[in-house]
Amino acid sequence: MDKLLTLTALRRVVQLTAFVFFVYGAMIFTTFYTGDKLTQNLPALSCAYDMKGGDFCALIPLQHQMDHRVSTLFTQNAGAMEALMGTLITVGTVAVLILILNKAFCGWLCPLGFFQETITMIGTKLGLTQLISLNRETINKVRPIKWFIFLFLVLIFPLLTGIGFLGHEWGNPYCSICPSRIMTTAMTGDMSQIYLSQANNGYLILSLLADLLFGLMIALALFVRQPFCRICPMLPLQTLFKKIGLLRLVKKGSSSCESCGNCVKACPMDIYEIQDSAENKNITHSDCTLCGRCIEFCPHDGVMNFKYGPLTLLSSSKEGFKKRTKIDKWWKG
Repeated sequence: MDKLLTLTALRRVVQLTAFVFFVYGAMIFTTFYTGDKLTQNLPALSCAYDMKGGDFCALIPLQHQMDHRVSTLFTQNAGAMEALMGTLITVGTVAVLILILNKAFCGWLCPLGFFQETITMIGTKLGLTQLISLNRETINKVRPIKWFIFLFLVLIFPLLTGIGFLGHEWGNPYCSICPSRIMTTAMTGDMSQIYLSQANNGYLILSLLADLLFGLMIALALFVRQPFCRICPMLPLQTLFKKIGLLRLVKKGSSSCESCGNCVKACPMDIYEIQDSAENKNITHSDCTLCGRCIEFCPHDGVMNFKYGPLTLLSSSKEGFKKRTKIDKWWKG
């Protein structure tokens, strides 16, 4: 019974529930759900290509707005308010959602994040050798990739398409390669998103990248935790507003923290900065998904904490660490 009374167990239940809703929502909740999306600005990778889904992410309207609206500033001499209003609404909605749940949208609600964690659990049970943590050098090389994807595939390339510098295929290039598009639609029995386009070279390149990225993500997830999350462009978008989020990870280290490194080993995103000394400081890193594993595996009372505004929701403890370590050994055994 104790194995079910942990933060990770609660998170798995929330993730599974969110996965069902975001992938099958329009099909299941037909009594009050008529096919319109709950919101079009979710700060997590839920895909609009899934015709049975309950929501879709903010990256989709951002690309379309860059292509069709913001570009009119340069092509039609449109007024700033007319060209930017859609983008401001999207970004404003994301800011409100981040205020409420911060980066927990990634760690608790994202369908693609749950899918990767499931693949990793399968790899563990198959007895495959898991790469527990990537080294700092590798992490520092990987981190900028998500910013490159966000800036170029979500913002710049769609904008250049709208202006006329690039072909139509670059109007929503991130959606064209996003593994969530393939995973989400495949889960509903729609295999149409796994293809190689021959429309032109641009479409061919993007469709090839999509298939390769999806396959590589699955292969890596068997051995490495959260491989795609590390380069996901949703993280930069969330990072713009993470400081206003009511939910946050706070460290009260002082002399209590021995920099044992357990928090880093537990962190699926290998955030080495969380082991640094800090006293009553918000340490919600730009890569953090607020999964809470660092709290579960911290062996010191009150050092790592989940806070929501002024309220402390969960704190690390010696007893919690012993219990969580025992469960982890049971699972891997």
